[in-house]
Amino acid sequence: MLRRSLNRLFKGDERRVDSRTIYIGHQPGSASEPFIPPKFCDNRIVSSKYTVWNFLPKNLFEQFRRIANFYFLIIFLVQGSNCNFLKTRTAPCISWKKACHTKPLPLSFLPQQPYRHTSAAYQLCNVLIMVIVDTPTSPVTSGLPLCFVITVTAIKQGYEDWLRHKADNEVNKYPVTVLENGRRLRKESEKIKVGDVLEVEEDETFPCDLILLASSRGDDTCFVTTASLDGESNHKTHYTVPDIEKDLESLSATLECEQPQPDLYKFVGRMHIYKSNQEPAVRSLGPENLLLKGATLKNTQKISGVAIYTGMETKMALNYQGKSQKRSAVEKSINAFLLVYLCILVSKALVCTTLKYLWQSKLGQDDPWYNEKTQKEKDTNLYLKMFTDFLSFMVLFNFIIPVSMYVTVEMQKFLGSFFITWDKDFFDPEIKEGALVNTSDLNEELGQVEYVFTDKTGTLTQNNMEFIECCIDGFQYKHQDANSELDGFCVTDGPVSRLKEKAGREREELFLRALCLCHTVQVKESPEPSQVQDGRMADQVDSLGVDAIVFRVPLDERGLIASSPDEVALVKGAMRYGFTFLGLESKAMKILNRSHEVEVYELLHVLNFDPVRRRMSVIVKCKSGDIVLFCKGADSSIFPRVRQEEVGPIRVHVERNAKEGYRTLCVAYKLLSTEEYARADAHLREARLALQDREEKLMAVYNEVETGMSLIGATAVEDRLQEEAAETMEALQGAGIKIWVLTGDKMETAKSTCFACRLFQRSTELFELTVRTLEEGGRKREERLHELLLEYHKKAVQDAPSLENSVSRNWSVTNHEYGFIIDGATLSMVLNSTDSNSSHYKNLFLQICQNCTAVLCCRMAPLQKAQIVKLVKNSKGNPITLSIGDGANDVSMILEAHVGIGIKGKEGRQAVRNSDYAIPKLKHLKKLLLAHGHLYYVRIAHLVQYFFYKNLCFILPQFLYQFFCGHSQQPLYDAAYLTMYNICFTSMPILAYSLLEQHISIQALLSNAPLYREIRKNAMLRWQPFLYWTLLGVFHGLVFFFGVRCMFRNSALQDDGQVYGNWSYGTIVFTVLVFTVTLKLALDTRHWTWINHFVIWGSLAFYMLFSFFWGGIIWPFLRQQRLYFVFATMLSSVSAWLVIILLIGLSLLPEILLAVFRKRCSPCSQVALAHTHSCMQTLGRIIFILCFYINPAKSLSLSDTCFLLDLTTLRDMLLLYILS
Repeated sequence: MLRRSLNRLFKGDERRVDSRTIYIGHQPGSASEPFIPPKFCDNRIVSSKYTVWNFLPKNLFEQFRRIANFYFLIIFLVQGSNCNFLKTRTAPCISWKKACHTKPLPLSFLPQQPYRHTSAAYQLCNVLIMVIVDTPTSPVTSGLPLCFVITVTAIKQGYEDWLRHKADNEVNKYPVTVLENGRRLRKESEKIKVGDVLEVEEDETFPCDLILLASSRGDDTCFVTTASLDGESNHKTHYTVPDIEKDLESLSATLECEQPQPDLYKFVGRMHIYKSNQEPAVRSLGPENLLLKGATLKNTQKISGVAIYTGMETKMALNYQGKSQKRSAVEKSINAFLLVYLCILVSKALVCTTLKYLWQSKLGQDDPWYNEKTQKEKDTNLYLKMFTDFLSFMVLFNFIIPVSMYVTVEMQKFLGSFFITWDKDFFDPEIKEGALVNTSDLNEELGQVEYVFTDKTGTLTQNNMEFIECCIDGFQYKHQDANSELDGFCVTDGPVSRLKEKAGREREELFLRALCLCHTVQVKESPEPSQVQDGRMADQVDSLGVDAIVFRVPLDERGLIASSPDEVALVKGAMRYGFTFLGLESKAMKILNRSHEVEVYELLHVLNFDPVRRRMSVIVKCKSGDIVLFCKGADSSIFPRVRQEEVGPIRVHVERNAKEGYRTLCVAYKLLSTEEYARADAHLREARLALQDREEKLMAVYNEVETGMSLIGATAVEDRLQEEAAETMEALQGAGIKIWVLTGDKMETAKSTCFACRLFQRSTELFELTVRTLEEGGRKREERLHELLLEYHKKAVQDAPSLENSVSRNWSVTNHEYGFIIDGATLSMVLNSTDSNSSHYKNLFLQICQNCTAVLCCRMAPLQKAQIVKLVKNSKGNPITLSIGDGANDVSMILEAHVGIGIKGKEGRQAVRNSDYAIPKLKHLKKLLLAHGHLYYVRIAHLVQYFFYKNLCFILPQFLYQFFCGHSQQPLYDAAYLTMYNICFTSMPILAYSLLEQHISIQALLSNAPLYREIRKNAMLRWQPFLYWTLLGVFHGLVFFFGVRCMFRNSALQDDGQVYGNWSYGTIVFTVLVFTVTLKLALDTRHWTWINHFVIWGSLAFYMLFSFFWGGIIWPFLRQQRLYFVFATMLSSVSAWLVIILLIGLSLLPEILLAVFRKRCSPCSQVALAHTHSCMQTLGRIIFILCFYINPAKSLSLSDTCFLLDLTTLRDMLLLYILS
């Protein structure tokens, strides 16, 4: 890795040549040529982020890039720099020895200055630390929470990277077989070098990119699955280099190929084979000869290949891209709220600094008699003193910034993601898998989705192809159904007089031969390759004779292997009519015809399918010597290349089948003369040997050969809907989510699927913007496009009400619905127009689509899918988008959307690996969004608001306290309380709430989809709820501080007549604070579990025990013990208990009253009222327990009332207890 990095740094990529030369087996190709072994990278795979040596500095650097962490680091350094020189501004403390024998001294709220140190060492250091801030709190108060956050995050990231190291070692240490000097050696995968000849056995994974040299199969082929690369789980056929030595030990050859590049489907190379006294033979190499790292060998005992790309230069490694960091709307809201609280913090520090110097400007206040200033302090610059005092106040109030919130949010996301994984409703018994969470950072984003972009094949449909019917020369052939009375014919195909008509037998057999030959299907090897006759099974089929035979058992036993399920369906369809494909052996394709005779065809060339041509062809040679080209593909690709007089009858069937939702393919053929084939063969071989522009040259030859064909017929294959697909789409639309279907399929088929899924209704007015509609009227396409956009915009936007305010779908006439259909070619005109109208087209297109209930985009390329998602994602309002798909062609839109969902379907796992979440079926999307997404958002929104609220409650009394201590930076709370408030006393209840809370049951969320609308657009983290929580924190802070101050008006509160000091004052405020914010969360909890009870009541109990032990034991490591026996003395006072109880009740009473009158008319009002009644009962029990602790005799008479508490009894009970 280091060598490659330095090479790129100093040499640059421009020095890299376009190709590399590889010596097979590290042997020189020719004895006359000098052999200099080239240097390539090793075969190690490195996906980890850290090493043992750089983990600590690199992780710390990344963590302190977060603003909150960096802020607290600065605060900690400011505090730590001064802790050894200046004492905290506190009153003279009594040593513990003296405290044991004396009574507590009364402390006032006057400013208390630090002691004057007159030692020579201090005077010397005082010059050096003139600008050091005199911090009022210990550095532990900031350092310990920061250390906790940094440590937890580092452990989490270190564990994740350790898993990556573990996975890398499994790959790098994997044993492989290398052929060296005629010996088979076992080596570790990381020791493979470019040029090594490897041997791979069945079901093993290729350790690097190989060129196939030899195969155990007789036809010099092998089968692989590339599900880990491109998502395709079907078997693919690869071929050995033609005319190569079977004995690889004697092979002397060099291989010239392109430099590593990430395209999985492109490879250009050639091999020079050297033989003694002969010119070197040249063989072309293409993707069919390349075995990719990560692919798995199937249905082949073993193969041998030469390593050409290793390690991080393999196509798999080059395709690995870390997914871009997706930020949720909640995280953006946190950053905005954090800025507000930073402004509050700075404002508090400025106010206190200003008031301090105003107070000290009075005569005698700045230089009291008990703490006179030295001459040096009098000569100190005033502005420097003001600046250091400002920083001191910043340190004192810095706890308003909730640094522990970040680690709590991360823990909530990480632990909360397991609830998706553990959900039994997501388990699919067919694949025996459940849901998968690839990232936990977007859990709450599942509750904010406004647009869903879905693929069709494999997502809305099952991707399980079944042959339905075919058409030959305009005559329909349909498999005989036992319940059919018309022998499989459909009356819509033509006049009744033609129902029993058929094409000629010769045309029928030509069509079926085309289905059996024009494909890349392979027959899987069977352990018992016999019994074709014994295993056959008769079946009556329509129109091809009563004695037609179907051979099902042998094929079911051996299985069919193909790169596309469509091809398997077509081969099985031909079986129904008596033509059975037996397999490919050494370029010989064998089929069994209806007469039970085996026909053999020599396979000359395969013109592979690609999404641009949308067709594939084979050139075969018959036993009679005739050379025939068979071609199949989409109607838009085949019709322009055949005789137009043959198109009409076939087009009728194709259009009808497409409207019924079937996938259609057209079949054509062409007889090639000897001269035509010789010319095509020469051009194909020349193009395949080219290292530059090979794809373009092959495309030109393909287009030249595939012209002037004769159309035979068409096929119809059904891809059935996914289970509960219609119900899922209807529920999502009921939740206010817009559905866009993005597919590469033809418009008629996709439109039929949309109707079946209830995305379009029969009353829906469809706006069609396709090439066909643009060509109507005989005008230019650009003019017609502009005209249609304006027309549709007037109907859908200007003359129609917005759909945003509708709660559910209404199929009445008053709420007219629109649907939009666009194809890929027209979309390119809208998105990629170069004229001045480009942005205008985009705006019109977006506004139309936003007012439609559903949008269908057909004939889409993968890149266009991503463009659509990006267009909507960046539109006005920045709506939250979700993309869902199952294939490699869906990866681009999955990565582009805010949330990407992968379907564990039949097209491999490329979409799953690149997604944020993966589910087995489309039906699981309903619960994932409406239940899990809804709850995740509500939980984390409450967590964020609660954290800011409780920290404001925490710091506001500290701010108010400065008005009564001369703004001297005197802390109100003890350092232990400052440190443990966010870490121990209040952290676990909110974490449990954010994981377990269900304000509405899951069943209610699933049955009432409109509830999803209530939290859309970040409803719970807008400025209005934030202002409510802020005002609530201000109210509670004022109640805490001034309520306790009212109690302190009576200076003698203890039984012995002594007065409380400032630490007792702060402890009472802190006790009310901890109980109030914890019980506030208890009142908000609607779904109680034993975990909630344990953490809520356990946190309160832990606070009580900690305070007892912290102040009740002499700790030898403390120089000052401010709270010695303070807590115990406080609790011995009945007045203190009464104030604590009254202030808790007074703080929570408005919350209860608000809950009673909030949302009475909402669908969940009954749930809210029941919850409020439960809250009042909980509060009653708490008050009764506290009252019983103070005075059991009075409390027992109130026991029945407390447990049947309502608003009236709550008020009367409190008044009764106060009067008594």
